[in-house]
Amino acid sequence: MLAYTIYLSFAGALILALFPKALQSSARVFALLVALAGLAIALIGFIQAGSSGTVIVADAVWVPALGIRYTLTADGISRVLVLLTGIAAVAGILFSWNIGEKEGDRANEFFAFFLALIGGVYGVFLAADLFLFFVFYEIAIVPKYFLIAIWGSTRREYGAMKLALYSFAGSAMVLIGLLAAYTVSGSHTMNLQAMAQYSFPIHFQMWAFPLIFVGFAILAGMWPFHTWAPTGHVAAPTAASMLLAGVVMKLGAYGCLRVAMTVFPHGLDPWGFSILGLTSWRMVFALLAAIGIVYGAAVALVQNDFKFVIGYSSVSHMGLVLLGLMTLTQIGLDGAVLQMFSHGILAGLLFATVGRIVYERTHTRDLGVLSRLHLGKTMPFAAVLFVIAGMASMGLPGFSGFIAEVQVLIGAWRAFPWFAAVAGVGIVVGVAYTWRAMQRAFFSEATVSTASSGTAHEEHEPYAPVTWAEKAGVALLVGTSLIIGIFPRVLLDVITPAVHALPELLVKGGRL
Repeated sequence: MLAYTIYLSFAGALILALFPKALQSSARVFALLVALAGLAIALIGFIQAGSSGTVIVADAVWVPALGIRYTLTADGISRVLVLLTGIAAVAGILFSWNIGEKEGDRANEFFAFFLALIGGVYGVFLAADLFLFFVFYEIAIVPKYFLIAIWGSTRREYGAMKLALYSFAGSAMVLIGLLAAYTVSGSHTMNLQAMAQYSFPIHFQMWAFPLIFVGFAILAGMWPFHTWAPTGHVAAPTAASMLLAGVVMKLGAYGCLRVAMTVFPHGLDPWGFSILGLTSWRMVFALLAAIGIVYGAAVALVQNDFKFVIGYSSVSHMGLVLLGLMTLTQIGLDGAVLQMFSHGILAGLLFATVGRIVYERTHTRDLGVLSRLHLGKTMPFAAVLFVIAGMASMGLPGFSGFIAEVQVLIGAWRAFPWFAAVAGVGIVVGVAYTWRAMQRAFFSEATVSTASSGTAHEEHEPYAPVTWAEKAGVALLVGTSLIIGIFPRVLLDVITPAVHALPELLVKGGRL
């Protein structure tokens, strides 16, 4: 049943691309119906499967000469991320409800690219054949470029091109590694489970693992390959920013876990020598993740562009995901997957608040200008929403981010105590940049008279009221984070068995 999330998304994208101009205003309604159908299927699949093991969703011969099959499977990790994708898709369309209200918006094309991206993301999370996985992975990259280059704002061509170049560079690394694995195995199959059970030579895994891991980690925003992320987030329209942070960056982290770590587990083994105190690729990537946590938070602390603050915060939070993966502990890996889900929800909420609710009304993201607009009084809904989203992102108990970060930190403390301490510093800095942005944007006492004319609304000019679509999107995202924060077992009861099964089903010899 979960396969229909893919088919519906691509069919919806094709129909929207053929929409006549006279029906442009109806494109968003059709896109929302398609996204809601996808979310309903994802939710039904999540509930029906429960904590059961891997389920085959579809299986058919595709390229028999190469042993490539169209195989889709779903375990607990896949089902959680498919559910995340469905939620992000619906929320993204709700926060893009203004597209189609004006002539020249090209709403049908926008939502066609949007649904094509969503279809590719669904495909990645369900694919069980490495060639099929790579095809869906590439499909998800192309629409990102057009969404940013056509409907973006600040330096949109630069942001779109940088994102595309980084993405394709990472994809090239992944492709080289997969082709090498296919050749070395000689098994005439690209099935993920079969490849994971093959005993690749240790020396081969020692170079294939970092090649594929870095290729995927580029899209996950790993330091120092993260620079595309803040630029892309700022240039992208609101829905694209929500998808980039919400699900696209998760494709990279998912690839690191599902492909690099499970097909080449011995690439994580010690080298047998030390370089600057580092004795394995596991330590190298844990170090880069810890640096990314602190670096992203520190750079966010000094930004004056509101959207850049959220962009660099995503780099910091994705560092927690990668650090959790490198712990190779049950609790650390559970936390990493839960953090993927939580960050997808909360980053989407933050980008919606800043990019849609605030920017579309004030026409500025400059914190210096926003500090003179007294948005806490003139736009109380946005102020309250950012307080909630910011607190949740900081790890406030009761929201999804808390339990995810706690699990990652516990796993990191067991595996790399020093890196856990560094990550803790990054979380503290995260509190600082969140409070700074909150105070400057919504609760500053600066006067309006010094605001530069033409850059923002005057104080006496009322802002447009919050729309029903924005309220619905907020309710969906805040409600999801609260439910998972209060009842984390809803996801953990599905994630934990899937993580525990990874060594038995995929990783030869076991790693946990």
